Amino acid sequence: MTPALINLAAEQKSAEVTDWAARLGWVAGLLLFIAFVYWLMRQGWKWRGSLQSDLPELPAAPAEPGTAKLTMTGRYHGSTTAGQWLDRIVAHGLGTRSRVELTLTDAGLVVVRPGASDFFVPKDALREARLDKGIAGKVLAEGGLLIVTWAHGDRLIDSGFRSDHAAEQSEWVETLTNMINTTEGTAR
Repeated sequence: MTPALINLAAEQKSAEVTDWAARLGWVAGLLLFIAFVYWLMRQGWKWRGSLQSDLPELPAAPAEPGTAKLTMTGRYHGSTTAGQWLDRIVAHGLGTRSRVELTLTDAGLVVVRPGASDFFVPKDALREARLDKGIAGKVLAEGGLLIVTWAHGDRLIDSGFRSDHAAEQSEWVETLTNMINTTEGTAR
């Protein structure tokens, strides 16, 4: 036999055993890094909320809001400063995405959010309704979101909703726009 074949036959045939201590150390380090990043994100959310602490408490729906003009079920995607679709408002739970049940009455817009804070937008606070494609980091097809602009304190707020039945969103825009125009006409 040639020396090359003897050396080849003498070589170890199996892989080295894994160094479990080093592997566990890397996994633990990665998990600590992920936990640290999550903690930083949470601190950022709290910081944003404290910056928006000047926002007044959200109004509650009146005991008798009146007869429902329109109702809708769907998703609440968040609220932003009007015209700035990425400036999310997190104070008073407005940043929490959730299911939503909207009811439009003569008194205003009742927003019921299971698992999150409900709120009410009085008729006089409504400013605009439109279909748009994005709000607070949520982007959909053109016209996929119902955006309602309303005044709260000294701020204008855009709130984004998506209906379970997208075809009904244009009816909401039309009805809200008529309601806003009627309110503005009587205020003059």
